[in-house]
Amino acid sequence: MSDIIRLLPESLANQIAAGEVVQRPASAVKELLENSVDAGASSIQLIVKEAGKQLIRVIDNGAGMSETDARMSFERHATSKLRTPEDLFRIQTKGFRGEALASIAAVAQVELKTKRKESELGSFICIEGSEIKKQEPCVTPQGSTVSVKNLFFNVPARRNFLKSNPVEMRHIIDEFQRVALAHPGIAFSLHQNDLPVYQLEEGKLSGRIIGLFNKNYREQLVPVDESTDQIKIHGYIGKPEFSKKTRGEQFFFINNRYIKNNYLNHALTSAFEGLLSADTHPFYVLFIDMDPSKIDINVHPTKTEVKFEDERMIYGVVKSAIRQALGAHNIAPSLDFNYDVNFEAITRSKLNFDEISQAKRPMPASSSSFSSPLSKNNAKNWERLYEDANLEAQYSFEDVKKEGAAGAEPIVKTFASDATPEEPTQEIQAATLEAEINPPFQLHKKYICKQVKSGLLIINQEHAHERILFERFTHHLEKGQAASQQFLFPQQLNLNPSDYQLVMEMEEEMKALGFVFSIFGQNTLVINGMPAELSGSNEKEVLEGLIEQFKVYKSELSINRKENLARSMAKRTGLKNGKMLSNEEMVSLIDQLFACTQPNYTPGGQATMYILGLDRLASFFNE
Repeated sequence: MSDIIRLLPESLANQIAAGEVVQRPASAVKELLENSVDAGASSIQLIVKEAGKQLIRVIDNGAGMSETDARMSFERHATSKLRTPEDLFRIQTKGFRGEALASIAAVAQVELKTKRKESELGSFICIEGSEIKKQEPCVTPQGSTVSVKNLFFNVPARRNFLKSNPVEMRHIIDEFQRVALAHPGIAFSLHQNDLPVYQLEEGKLSGRIIGLFNKNYREQLVPVDESTDQIKIHGYIGKPEFSKKTRGEQFFFINNRYIKNNYLNHALTSAFEGLLSADTHPFYVLFIDMDPSKIDINVHPTKTEVKFEDERMIYGVVKSAIRQALGAHNIAPSLDFNYDVNFEAITRSKLNFDEISQAKRPMPASSSSFSSPLSKNNAKNWERLYEDANLEAQYSFEDVKKEGAAGAEPIVKTFASDATPEEPTQEIQAATLEAEINPPFQLHKKYICKQVKSGLLIINQEHAHERILFERFTHHLEKGQAASQQFLFPQQLNLNPSDYQLVMEMEEEMKALGFVFSIFGQNTLVINGMPAELSGSNEKEVLEGLIEQFKVYKSELSINRKENLARSMAKRTGLKNGKMLSNEEMVSLIDQLFACTQPNYTPGGQATMYILGLDRLASFFNE
């Protein structure tokens, strides 16, 4: 029997190896940007077309390469950054494996122009699928220009697995942000299809954060600076009130190299203990400087996973540094030994209820919600019963409608039936009569209670409305059309590039829901209309909340885009607990809930209702 094991052809071996390094256009962007940083560039330009599928071009003014070095740079495991095995444990540069250019050239058409400062002419190399097509002298400025064209042109199966342009562009922006954050002293620019996305001047880290994300970040940055004999930590964290439900804007850098480490993230979030609301994550950009021999970054080809020699020490220093920064800027709670809690409670208990209520909006003279003789005769005592629990004046649905000029729209608009018959049928008349005889009531502005034949029906108003809206929005997405409320004065919404690409990715579905918007300049939308169900809402808050919730579900759930969008809309725009409802609103909510195909649970699996049976009630009294 003949031998069957043979060496792979070099071209095939390069394509297989490229799968580890170049997974998508963003992978090539990361490697090329890091090479420019290692070359000592002070200005780096990134130009992409069709989200990197057609072109990725990186232009820098770094050291450049000689003719021989330019040719050697495309060989596998050829690098200028390692000489001895010991160098592997003292790595300070980004690229060191010698795989980047070789892997990219194996699956793309690559052109390189490069020139050193002392050279009169530069070098030009054209390579396709690891095969050199041309090499000749050329005129070019100092530095290097690498153009990657038609990525995966010779691996069509890999190209077919690439996502849509907005998705791939978001990955490119992510990689660009990480490199730009790590090097605020370098000027960066990013152009997509000849349109500028970022123009970042060299400067301080705080300016780089504001330039990358938003001017609003100026208000939330808290500096962190802690040094020990073994480690130094510096950077910025966000104030707790600006925390988000997504983890996207969280950056750890080790010796200016971006890393992913859940252990360090846990150290940071534990330092925020007691300051963050449930399921929210703080913004942070933190740099850790330490002896490179104490860490191992040669764990994975992407070089974003590292191992530490002493993880516990780093955990403790990170946690301590964050707590110290929060305390120094009066964000963490502190003890005031001059404050007498008991005295404050006594003082508040002696406040006159009438004086407090006068500071609030005055109670309407008449209220249809409480019209019985008992409530009229004992109104003051009834209010005093809830004095400590609720000092805010309550309004009936009719009173709110009368005060429309004051700004509040009746919440029944949010979940009113789409169509009302002109003449009431016998069935509707019977339901109306039953509602008058046995009306529902609201408990703690959270639950709707109603007597049923088997006992007591208890509905969570927030969960119920989420289910109603989810089915309504799902129907709109399936039909591809929904009613829109057009604006007399369109609103502008500025987004960061990543969120802008996300909106472009789901533009068709959003318009099917009733959103009407158009592109207006760089990362800016003009909102011309909103779904009719949301009329009266703050359009900017709705869209920003929708984007945020969509990202949360995308990271946590494996669901398609339409379901994600319907869930996100229902979650963000639904009725919230703590809202006082009129009798008409409660009846409408109950009717629409039982008209749903699945009324028992929210899209996330939470119960919408519970029936407390008569037998269960009797057991409380040993009957």
